[in-house]
Amino acid sequence: MTLDHPPIAPSTTGRTLATSRWDADDAVDLAEATIADLVRDRAREHPDVLALVGVRHDGSALRASYTELLTAAREVAAGLRRVAAPGDHVALWAPNVAEWPVIEYGAALAGVVLVALNPVLRGPELDYALRLSRASVLIHADVSRDYDMAAVARSVVDDLPALRHRISLGDPDRLRATPGDDATVDPASPAMIQFTSGTTGHPKAVLLAHRSLVNNARLTMITGEVPARSVGIAPLPMFHTAACVISTLGPAWLGGTQVLIEKFAPGEVLAAMAAEDADVLFSVATVLGAVLEAARGADGPAPQLSTVLVGASTVPGSMIEAVERTFGASVHNLFGQTELSPVLSLTRRTDTREDLTTKVGRPLPHTAAQIVDPVGGEVVPIGQQGEICARGYSQMIEYFDDADATASTVDAEGWLHTGDLGTMDDRGLITVTGRLKEIIIRGGENIAPAEIEIALAAHPQVLRVAVLGLPDEHWGEIVAAAVVVRDPAAEGVRDDLEAFARERLATYKVPARWFLVDDLPTTPSGKVQKFALRDELVGSVL
Repeated sequence: MTLDHPPIAPSTTGRTLATSRWDADDAVDLAEATIADLVRDRAREHPDVLALVGVRHDGSALRASYTELLTAAREVAAGLRRVAAPGDHVALWAPNVAEWPVIEYGAALAGVVLVALNPVLRGPELDYALRLSRASVLIHADVSRDYDMAAVARSVVDDLPALRHRISLGDPDRLRATPGDDATVDPASPAMIQFTSGTTGHPKAVLLAHRSLVNNARLTMITGEVPARSVGIAPLPMFHTAACVISTLGPAWLGGTQVLIEKFAPGEVLAAMAAEDADVLFSVATVLGAVLEAARGADGPAPQLSTVLVGASTVPGSMIEAVERTFGASVHNLFGQTELSPVLSLTRRTDTREDLTTKVGRPLPHTAAQIVDPVGGEVVPIGQQGEICARGYSQMIEYFDDADATASTVDAEGWLHTGDLGTMDDRGLITVTGRLKEIIIRGGENIAPAEIEIALAAHPQVLRVAVLGLPDEHWGEIVAAAVVVRDPAAEGVRDDLEAFARERLATYKVPARWFLVDDLPTTPSGKVQKFALRDELVGSVL
């Protein structure tokens, strides 16, 4: 896998479409490679180049070359082979410590499947994820901010029959061993399980292949024309594909440097950009907006960048233009989802001003996309709204242990239905217009309303509850709960509900707005009409 940027052939930008369907192009070859191949190749080709900058679990700084990164990853691989066999599922539950990418590469070298877990999961959520993924090993941090992760890990492992080993990052002797031979792994084999929210109320386990992850990161870098050997600032949480794929494997493919931000703070990101002479910022709209505001309020000129990649929610055109002015960067709006490893489309440097600020670009090479009628399934005319569907190398292997959910998402012709609404123009550029799913996107976090509704319904005061997203200038959307309670006059109802939710849900899932209502609008079949409820609640706060 060489570092040169193959040109994007004219066929990718010069088509005129008759319907809202973009056929995959092969302007750039796919790499038949695993995550292990990637780190081995870079250590061989650029042994002394700085690969990773971060803070370890114990608070010490790490600055590792590609040779040092490969050596550390091989030590982890050897440690994993003592407790897991190739193909086993190994869960990693940690914040953005430097061990995260090292373990990601180590898992690939050992031939095990890495299960990425959100470090803010509460006990029942951690238990659910470990059960669903059938993880045989849990590697965990001891603490994240003020959250005692070690205590929570100890509290859940005894009831998990498939889990054989629990290893703390604070016990490196158990995690590492003398390196041996690397496992032989097929690029089409599973590399990772990521959790995504669904309308059924519980997260699904998305099984992703090495080939999909390596190529998605690689083609995102190529399509965005990110310079070789770029230094990338990575503030996004590593348990997301945006971070452990795009902002980890992307810089590795470039032979560049990943600067991992342990705890996001806009000032720290700006300082890292300046200190490391950064070229690229990986972001979502909330992160980008906060960094932009910090730069505006800082003394002196802002650090200058080559590229900013931003996605996960609608990015206002005014923000894109402000980032261009402030950081001198080419800003690329992207769109995708976990099931697509994760990027489907990306704006190009040659796109028009309107395209750059209002659309999410054309599909990456080797990815087909179409907009279909949500009811009939036929491809819609140019400019007509429908469901965005994709097909190609990047789509998931399956929802692990959930054949029904897989079949309902990937149709008989192999198209993955994203659940997102959008339009396509006659040049193949996609505009996202909404969601068929009810997923709330809060600052890049996908939140399933049904999961929160199930948790709140267990409160003795709750008769009925509906959870939905409301617009918010900072987060994009916030979580709101409309609740029908037994005794609205009872003292402290709201505080009781919030405390109840905080005991059972990760912090970002706890509703930020609570509404006590007499009833919920429903259809004749009894389903809550959330669009009608949303109209009632906008502007009203309990």
